[in-house]
Amino acid sequence: MFINEFKTDQEINMFLLLDNVVRGVASSGKPYLTLYLKDKTGSIDGKIWEVKDEDSENLKAGKMIHVEGTLLDYRGKLQLKIKNYRMATDSDNIDIQDYIQTAPVPKDVMINELNYFLKEIGNDNLRTVTIELLNKYKNQFISYPAAKSMHHDFYSGLIYHTTTMLKIAKALVAIYPSLNKDLLYSGIILHDLGKTIELSGPVGTSYTLEGELLGHIVIMSDEVARMADKLGIEAEEITLLRHIILAHHGKYEFGSPKLPMIKEAEIINFIDNIDARMMMFEKNLANVEPGTFSDKLFGLEGRHFYVPTFDRENN
Repeated sequence: MFINEFKTDQEINMFLLLDNVVRGVASSGKPYLTLYLKDKTGSIDGKIWEVKDEDSENLKAGKMIHVEGTLLDYRGKLQLKIKNYRMATDSDNIDIQDYIQTAPVPKDVMINELNYFLKEIGNDNLRTVTIELLNKYKNQFISYPAAKSMHHDFYSGLIYHTTTMLKIAKALVAIYPSLNKDLLYSGIILHDLGKTIELSGPVGTSYTLEGELLGHIVIMSDEVARMADKLGIEAEEITLLRHIILAHHGKYEFGSPKLPMIKEAEIINFIDNIDARMMMFEKNLANVEPGTFSDKLFGLEGRHFYVPTFDRENN
């Protein structure tokens, strides 16, 4: 059984991946724990109402646990009331890869796509800096998520997000040839590469100290500057590349230290938004019955969305 098959009042007795643990206090004053559990099909909140001293020590993000409990309907959403749990051991022969969501495109395909776009960067300075930084973080780049939650929050999500954005950019360059292709491709490839430092890894993802205090935008702008200095490159395009990274969230309130001040930075902000939002649709509407509405989606301004019964394949 998988999480996307869960039904109200079912009894659950299975292994799940512990993605996060949050401690709370009930109205009675007693502590409780919220466990965010997942498999490759989705996630669910689980509650432990009787907290023991050893729970805080045992329950860590990224661990596999065997849970027993009952599925309840809480305000229209499934929630797992956990009766018992135990940590997985080596004798259980659990492969964590079987419990995590991965990018829908094979890793080798995405690497080939990325290499195609790297070769398309004609400017020597931009191409060299981009390749050097990719090589520095290549293992993380092909395995890390693009976010802790919200969008592309799965194994290899970062490279998947990046290659999808590159394909969108290629189409836009064909429509708007005044766009600088080299800046677009370099900017897209590097815009989120700082997440390999901001985030802890692809499983049980949390923010690192650098992630909390600096953030991926500032981290990668600094990385570009250091790499260019190491390679002896002094050129306007390096400043423009750093600007794209610093401005790619588009607004101050969304975390951008600078607003877009060149058209390539403006376009990358839009491309980033398109791909992030489409992934939020894919993630949150996949299990919504046609003819009904989704829950309100925080990442999409708290709106809920209708899933049509209209059959697009036959029209």
